[in-house]
Amino acid sequence: MQTQLAQLQESLCQSALVLVLVDHTQGSVPREAGAWMAVTPQHIINTIGGGHLEFQAIEQARALLRNPSRDPLVLRYALGPSLGQCCGGVVHLRFEHCSVSTPEDAARRVQRLRAHHPPVALFGGGHVGRALIQVLAPLPYAITWIDSRDEIFPHPLPAHVQTEHSDPVQSAVEDLAPGSQVLIMSFSHAEDLEVVAACLRRQRLHQDLPYVGLIGSATKWATFRHRLESRGFTQAELDRITCPIGIAGIAGKEPEVIAVAVAAQLLQSRWPTDQAT
Repeated sequence: MQTQLAQLQESLCQSALVLVLVDHTQGSVPREAGAWMAVTPQHIINTIGGGHLEFQAIEQARALLRNPSRDPLVLRYALGPSLGQCCGGVVHLRFEHCSVSTPEDAARRVQRLRAHHPPVALFGGGHVGRALIQVLAPLPYAITWIDSRDEIFPHPLPAHVQTEHSDPVQSAVEDLAPGSQVLIMSFSHAEDLEVVAACLRRQRLHQDLPYVGLIGSATKWATFRHRLESRGFTQAELDRITCPIGIAGIAGKEPEVIAVAVAAQLLQSRWPTDQAT
C-alpha cells in the first residue's frame, strides 16, 4: 500500500491540487502544526483531523481549485459552536494551490512535508526489523534503516525509509539526525553492544537522542550493563537505555507482535501521556 506521501507525490505529477496545512494552533485541536491534507478535484489524501473543520477546508480547497491563486491563503477556524466541534481551540490553515508538477518539483514538495517527521534510526535488518518497518510505514516518521550486511534490505521500501550499509555498524551513530529515536536489534550481540556504546558516547557530547532502545531480555541487559560499566559509563548514563523494549503487558514473541509493542512505545516517548491533549 502506498503511503500518503507517495500518493501525494504521484498526484502532484498528474493534476492540480490544493495542499492544506495546519499552519499553527491555539488550545485543544485535532491535529498538530505540520499536519496536512491534499485535495484534488476527485480525491482527498490524508487528513487534518476530520469533522466540520475538514469539511470546510475541503470546500475552501475546491473553491481554490476552481479559482486558483498564486499566493497561499491562511484562514482562521475557531473550533467552537459555529463548527460544531467541542475541542475549543483555534486552527490556522494554510491553503497552497499546486499546479501539475514535474517529478523533481513533486519530490521537493514531498521532502518539505517529510521534514516535519521525527527521525527514527533502526539498527538491524532481521525478522523484527522487517516487521517493525511495516508497522512504522504509515506512521509519521522519517526512518533510517542500518545494517552491516550487504543486500539485507528488502525491495521495494516505503517512500520515507532510507537504508544505509555501515561496517562497522556503530560508525553510523555519529551521523544520525539530531533528535533521533534509536532502536538496536542487529543480528549480533557484539554489534548491539557497540551501537549502544556509540549512542552513550554521543549522548555525553550532545544529549540529542531522546530514546535509545535495545531488544533483548533483562538478562541480556544485565550483561550489557556490566560490560558498559567496565568501559566507564555511569549508572545515570546506563539508566537512559530502554531494555527490554516495547510497552508492558504484551507477551507475544512473534516479530509482528514485538513490532507493534515497540512502535507504541516510540509513540509514547514522542507524546508522553501527561502532555496529551
